[in-house]
Amino acid sequence: MSATTVRVLIVEDEELSAQAHAAYVRRTSGFEVAGVARSSVEAIRLLRSQPDVHLVLLDMNLPDGHGLGLLRAMRAEGLLCDVIAVTAARDVEVVKRAVAQGVVLYLLKPFTYAGFRAKLDQYADYRDRLSGGGSVGQEEVDRMLGVLRTAHASTSLPKGMSSDTLREVTTELRERVTPRSASEVAQAIGASRVTARRYLEYLAAESMAERTVRYGGSGRPEVEYRWNGA
Repeated sequence: MSATTVRVLIVEDEELSAQAHAAYVRRTSGFEVAGVARSSVEAIRLLRSQPDVHLVLLDMNLPDGHGLGLLRAMRAEGLLCDVIAVTAARDVEVVKRAVAQGVVLYLLKPFTYAGFRAKLDQYADYRDRLSGGGSVGQEEVDRMLGVLRTAHASTSLPKGMSSDTLREVTTELRERVTPRSASEVAQAIGASRVTARRYLEYLAAESMAERTVRYGGSGRPEVEYRWNGA
């Protein structure tokens, strides 16, 4: 980790996601939250007032324009802080344009804290390799850029778990106003209750879902889960 604390601006319009991203940044050694912007206009205002921001976590879907439009505006104003896209945007054209405009890493929602931290660790390694100053040869340049292209092992799910099923469970929780039990999630995604509960418990362990107990009826109390993640 770099000796200099990385100051991070979070650009995210969804309140719960913004809070989760901020909490994740605070949990990660070597990083601190410089601010949270809920729109492009607010992001530009904060960047103008805080020239010491090193990194922007940028959502692509903002209420007053696309994240790529904000990125263009930043560069036009000479705001050269690094950018990691943190978004649900999966369109190949968006990814290509993001890379072309200088986005250093791309993190797809939904994700766990482990996946989030892996991206920040990659970025921190990259900054460390750039901190020496002076000139570099081809081998050093390749190593620096390679840090940003190598996925960390910590992004992988536990053995036997599928990213597609995790995405389905996450979507079911995110789109419901009320908490969901394992049985209800299982029925919604077409899986067994045991499978749904395993994924729900994984999200709870990653602080992306909150457990509560549902009382009522003549049966035993039932554990239910509410979305609390990124």
